[in-house]
Amino acid sequence: MNYFEELKNSMEWLALKEDTYFIGQAVEVPGTAMFNTLKDIDKKKRLEVPVFEDTQLGMSIGLSLTGKRVISIFPRWNFLICATNQLVSHLDKFPLITEGQITPSIIIRTSVGSERPLFPGYQHIGNMSKAYRNMLTTVEIIELKESDQIFKAYQKAYERKDGRSTILVEFGDFYNEK
Repeated sequence: MNYFEELKNSMEWLALKEDTYFIGQAVEVPGTAMFNTLKDIDKKKRLEVPVFEDTQLGMSIGLSLTGKRVISIFPRWNFLICATNQLVSHLDKFPLITEGQITPSIIIRTSVGSERPLFPGYQHIGNMSKAYRNMLTTVEIIELKESDQIFKAYQKAYERKDGRSTILVEFGDFYNEK
């Protein structure tokens, strides 16, 4: 399968799990390439939110504390920056602050924006993985540079037993490759 097909397959596999819930921008309505990987998933498993990234991640943390396995979708790394407070000060620190008693395990899906066939502007193409690895202690970042990594990485993020959250970084330029 190509990159896009692997992503779509991974999202559909996650959607089959009773405890999963997708939240974010362009999860119910078109607007980004990520939408096409979700469009066949039951709308009851998806929640479209406005552009309020910090609140979105806060909601994702809250939902995870009720037993939901949240897939929180930020179409670009540049947008996830706006949720840095929740990511660095809350999600990443819960396991440390509570000495492992509270471990919200969230799957964060983000992307380095595509530069082909159209350059979208510098505010859409950043890859902040290295900088955030330096800030995060318990959240793992996995960059998905090859299609054969995708399903295994999403499966690992869902099935992990260590209570860690995972940021999966996709690359928009690969979505249209055959």
